[in-house]
Amino acid sequence: MRAGGEDLEFEPADLVRAYVITKGRELPDEQQLSLITLVTAAPQDGRRPARLTPEEQRLLDICSAGYLSVAEVAGHTRLPLGVVRIVLAALTEGGHLMTRPPVPRARNADKDLLEEVLNGLHRKFG
Repeated sequence: MRAGGEDLEFEPADLVRAYVITKGRELPDEQQLSLITLVTAAPQDGRRPARLTPEEQRLLDICSAGYLSVAEVAGHTRLPLGVVRIVLAALTEGGHLMTRPPVPRARNADKDLLEEVLNGLHRKFG
């Protein structure tokens, strides 16, 4: 709410801008490009891709530093997360980005096994 009791709404220009940036495309599937999917720039043989929008070029520059999650890339921009996901999906389809699923979480070690190893070490080395 604003000070005068008015509801805060999106300006029409903001909504139109997001539509223009995404070129009207829909959100990619969550499995294709989730928040924790890692993205990086694909090798381009020394040449920069032509005909990219300023937003696409900016996202490509951010991804050139190495693998970042989709959420991290969105954090470096002032664009909504959905817009970033759509543009990243388009860059991936165009061959400008590579994606990698996140590193799976390591399993917890078996406590009984660790106790047996510790006991064996105590027996052997005192």
